[in-house]
Amino acid sequence: AGTAAEARFISNAKGKGLFATKNIRKGETVFVERPVVSSQFLWNALYNYRACDHCLRALETAEENAQRLLGKSSLVLPHPEQCSIRKDLHQQCPRCQVMYCSAECRQAALEQYHQVLCLGPSRDDPTHPLNKLQEAWRNMHYPPETSSVMLMARMVATVKQAKDKEWWIKAFSQFCSKTANEEEEIVHKLLGDKFKGQLELLRLLFTEALYDEHLSRWFTPEGFRSLFALVGTNGQGIGTSSLSQWVHACDALDLPLLQREELDAFIDQLYKDIEKESGEFLNCEGSGLYVLQSCCNHSCIPNAETSFPENNFLLHLTALEDIEAGEEICISYLDCCQRERSRHSRSKILRENYLFTCSCPKCLAQADDADVTSDEEEEGEGETDDAELEDEMTDV
Repeated sequence: AGTAAEARFISNAKGKGLFATKNIRKGETVFVERPVVSSQFLWNALYNYRACDHCLRALETAEENAQRLLGKSSLVLPHPEQCSIRKDLHQQCPRCQVMYCSAECRQAALEQYHQVLCLGPSRDDPTHPLNKLQEAWRNMHYPPETSSVMLMARMVATVKQAKDKEWWIKAFSQFCSKTANEEEEIVHKLLGDKFKGQLELLRLLFTEALYDEHLSRWFTPEGFRSLFALVGTNGQGIGTSSLSQWVHACDALDLPLLQREELDAFIDQLYKDIEKESGEFLNCEGSGLYVLQSCCNHSCIPNAETSFPENNFLLHLTALEDIEAGEEICISYLDCCQRERSRHSRSKILRENYLFTCSCPKCLAQADDADVTSDEEEEGEGETDDAELEDEMTDV
């Protein structure tokens, strides 16, 4: 399908950017994109956030979702007919029992990567190389999660299964790559202080589980670090939730005023209670690689935003302002609160998490501001970490 945007090369420093090919009105969908590859986060899956193993569609009904997040099995949601989950369509892999939302997803996974990654009867065997790899990753990367070694495993499995291996290798190589120093910084960010030892352990486990001679470079220390950095830099968080789908559907109901007020009050209270019980982890979460979305540069005053309104991995990019043909389309890598902070604070977060210095119009206009953060910002400084970035990434 034709899209309203195209990727263009800007400069060596900035790499690619995404530009409007026609005038786009505020509120319009610029494009809908499916990822080249995606995967649920491992802790998220371990904690029973049940999602389709291929498209990440939430598999629980809205009521089951709310009951689990509340720790209260007696909860009953009004308007159950507004829940979009179709359990009658769910299927599992007959060999390893992973769940899919539909026959289509099961087939798509099988054709792209699942033949290589299917654990069969070894699903619960802790000595299986893939299980060892996942366990090692979980022990290095606690929630809030920002990436998954299984995204890399699916990239390898995809190439292994492909008839045209070169096509896929080329598809993955178009994602923005970094210099060796920058790669090291990204890996450091994902694995922390012990990253060299941890990265080497991961590489050995990754090799044991997945080695393939067509991809021998990905298994060398440099190649593995590059692969890791590619996923760390380009991975877009995905969030799905049957409860939030139900809430959106309820919001659209045409109800008498009193019923509307009652329903809104019920939903507000429900979210307050869930936050007490489960904190901010409401969604099934994972990440994916999106060719077009990964070309979107950051701006502290973005003119577009990403979301997942279909409760699966289909990413919608929506215009926040009118965008003229030829204009660059930018999203924000920061959440709303972070965007309101001083240029110095914003710059620090972007440098640490995304390795660049922002030169959007807002940052240029504030270039002469003092390089200090206000007291209350200093207090909040420690909290501005992946949790908030992740929230922004996975808004559904």
